[in-house]
Amino acid sequence: MLLASANASALTSDEIIGLAIGDNEPRIAVLNTVMAKGDMSAIPFLQQLQDDAVKTKGKSVYIVTDEATIDALTGKPVDLPEDADDVVNNNQMGSELDAAIATLNLLSTDPKVRLDAAKSLLGTEANDARLAIIKQVEAKETESKIHDALAEVRSSIELTSPDKATRLAAAEALSKATNANIKQMLSTRLAPDGETDPEVKTAIQDALKSIDSHLALFDRLGQLFTGISLGSILLLAALGLAVTYGLMGVINMAHGEMMMIGAYVTYAVQNIFIQHFPGGFQWYLLAAIPAAFIITALVGIVLEKTVIRFLYGRPLETLLATWGVSLILIQAVRTIFGAQNVSVENPAWMSGGIEFASNLVLPYNRILIIAFAIGVLLLVWLMISKTRLGLFIRAVTQNRGMASCIGVNTSKIDALAFGLGSGIAGLAGVALSQIGNVGPALGQSYIVDSFIVVVLGGVGQLAGAVYAAMGLGILSKVLEGFAGAVLAKIFILVMVVIFIQKRPQGLFAFKGRQID
Repeated sequence: MLLASANASALTSDEIIGLAIGDNEPRIAVLNTVMAKGDMSAIPFLQQLQDDAVKTKGKSVYIVTDEATIDALTGKPVDLPEDADDVVNNNQMGSELDAAIATLNLLSTDPKVRLDAAKSLLGTEANDARLAIIKQVEAKETESKIHDALAEVRSSIELTSPDKATRLAAAEALSKATNANIKQMLSTRLAPDGETDPEVKTAIQDALKSIDSHLALFDRLGQLFTGISLGSILLLAALGLAVTYGLMGVINMAHGEMMMIGAYVTYAVQNIFIQHFPGGFQWYLLAAIPAAFIITALVGIVLEKTVIRFLYGRPLETLLATWGVSLILIQAVRTIFGAQNVSVENPAWMSGGIEFASNLVLPYNRILIIAFAIGVLLLVWLMISKTRLGLFIRAVTQNRGMASCIGVNTSKIDALAFGLGSGIAGLAGVALSQIGNVGPALGQSYIVDSFIVVVLGGVGQLAGAVYAAMGLGILSKVLEGFAGAVLAKIFILVMVVIFIQKRPQGLFAFKGRQID
């Protein structure tokens, strides 16, 4: 009722009747008059018209809501006549209503509302009332992003101006755009029934070339970002192997399942927060990260003590045994959680992204995963290089017999190192849960690439793993743009095989003395 009263005060009775009753042309004329007034309080009634919530009988106009029927002229509740007619909006009227609502939203005090309104107005038809409001708002706008969007909308409308100089200026202004929709609009102006002046046509063609150049640049930047994003995921997946395989020499085919366990731990923590701590759901990842590390580390320690410990120095048997363990873990997860993929929801602060252009949006979840990978890499390096455990791991790796002679408990170090590698894989699972669904076969998609990263980078070399992961990620995305995903994968595998043939020690050879 309050909303209806506001509508009645925002619009005169003649305007309400003119907007709801009659043919399209007179209704659009009234709509332009309302829009020219620049009164945002008219928006609710316009939105009700757009939502088919308005009915008429004779000169009476009714707003029908779930709660009541309101007389739009008086704002009072009434009974809806049985023979009331629906207000029908065809495509033209619907577009005009959308444009009018967006134009009035340009006057909002909320920057997000103004930006969304400006974006939605791009490509709308020329309209003097709309153009006047756009110019008015553009002149006062202090937010650069909104100001640029308004300038693009204004120029796109002025491109159809009867004045040649105005059209030339509009074409020149649009040449700086990075929006694919503007490219489509300019191409339409070059159609036979579009621009007729040769000079303006030339300016539009130049603008199209400039936009193509901008879009191509952002496409390349987008490929670079997605390559870095993929590389960070490969790095997270390979860091654990850099410990278990690179430092310990254990071929762990169940490493991918450690990532899977980490992802399912994240799913379980999410459900616990939904059921018991709904108010803190946005921060469930802060609990999922340590939980995934601890649980997968414990699984790794148990695996080392029950299986791996008896197979050191026997790579084929280790490979077969850990492959069997991976099958057991996959079936266990299917039994507990089901065979179907489960969904892990991003917290609100990981949703959305940074938009640089229409074809370049950097998602927050990908940006945070890159930062997370850097953080995990730094912690692993500090642990290996600066802690007592790291010193013992390096000692056992280089000379197990001598390390044992000076009092290092090699069995304990083996278990802790394997647990560390498994825990890092669990952290990779947390990251993977934020960019896709979680399923029993999650780890199978990354185990081969993880081994390639470790071998290519150099066994036992964390720096090599970083270079290899980023190189493979970026190269994969660049090649996919030219040859598609399948051919790109084949090409990369061929390159890796050739590289290993020429340089079997990888990018970074292990420096130091090692006793086998």
